[in-house]
Amino acid sequence: MSNSTLYEHSLKGITAPEGFLATGVHAGIKADGLDMALIFSVKVATMAGTFTTNRVAAAPVVFCREQLKGGVGQAIVINSGVANACTGTTGFKNVELTAQIAAETLGISVNLVYVCSTGVIGKQLPMQAIENGIKIAGRQLSKEGGSLAARAIMTTDTQPKESVVEIKVGGKKVTIGGMCKGAGMIEPNMATMLAFITTDADVPKEDLQKALSSAVNESFNRISVDGCQSTNDTVLMMANGMAGADKLYEGHPDWKKFVEGLNELTRDLALKIVADGEGATKLVTIRVVGAVSNDDARKICRAIANSLLVKTSWYGGDPNWGRVMSAIGASGAYVLPEMVCIRYNDSNIVTNGVETDESSRAKLARIISQREFCITVDLHLGGGEDVIYTCDCSEEYVRINSEYST
Repeated sequence: MSNSTLYEHSLKGITAPEGFLATGVHAGIKADGLDMALIFSVKVATMAGTFTTNRVAAAPVVFCREQLKGGVGQAIVINSGVANACTGTTGFKNVELTAQIAAETLGISVNLVYVCSTGVIGKQLPMQAIENGIKIAGRQLSKEGGSLAARAIMTTDTQPKESVVEIKVGGKKVTIGGMCKGAGMIEPNMATMLAFITTDADVPKEDLQKALSSAVNESFNRISVDGCQSTNDTVLMMANGMAGADKLYEGHPDWKKFVEGLNELTRDLALKIVADGEGATKLVTIRVVGAVSNDDARKICRAIANSLLVKTSWYGGDPNWGRVMSAIGASGAYVLPEMVCIRYNDSNIVTNGVETDESSRAKLARIISQREFCITVDLHLGGGEDVIYTCDCSEEYVRINSEYST
């Protein structure tokens, strides 16, 4: 039984924990709509983060990695519309300038400011708009501004993504809040997604980083929309200790509660990304069990999740389980076809490498017509297992990625 509670809070996301303010504003980076967010802790917070493993990392990713070495922070500036990736030395200078402007606006050290961007690759940041936006956001920070911030970081997302979890530490309430964006360029491996998590727990840097890295591995690293890894993927977490509860650390009696709560929150956010995948109409869970190793199971999960043949068949409602079998065989994992079984929800569709019976395709057609379903592949070879969450691929995905330019 979980020790945490995932729920609809009156403050839905990053401002639910004590001591956090936020807002979202229109800076003018996009033609219209909110395009800049600011998150602020009234007290210097412990920081943790994970970043894309794409070797073509955007300037803000490089900047945040360096900032994170200090282990503390107080503000995060996020712009949408321009990724500031592949922008050379000008791009790096603009990140530094953004942090300086925010520091001056908020009256804090530049070493406490983190900068994230999302949007089109190759364009330079419009620095006049960035400066104006930061100054406006600095004046509008509020406890109620979390949802505005969640909307301001959206690009092709159709809806904001927020979540809140509450736990008890030494009898006192501790809150974890989060928001994220992402709909396209989503591939497990954290390496275009961004996620921001706040908590009023008091957690040392090393323990916070360990908890976050583990949670990311079990959530954001287990989703795929289109198999494309972004240049900007970033997850940042701030812990300011303002709940007034005991200091949490690995080995504390309530540490497990904190880890479970964080895992619950990141998984909820990750699933919201997949459900809102560009043009997606279906949310699909892929489980692989019985593999020779966990690595082999992971290879098969990704091969199925990233197969355009498989994803388009889900969208079209085609009960073609053969496309899944083909992806399994092409994954690079060790497979004995005559031992493979595939179950869709609770229906055994493939048994020992062949169609279970004459009713299998009719059952499969009904299952994949649903908004959500689960595919379980059992290789019957060992104890390796893995899971990934993904979606289908529709004509809308093609339209978005052939027309979207801001």
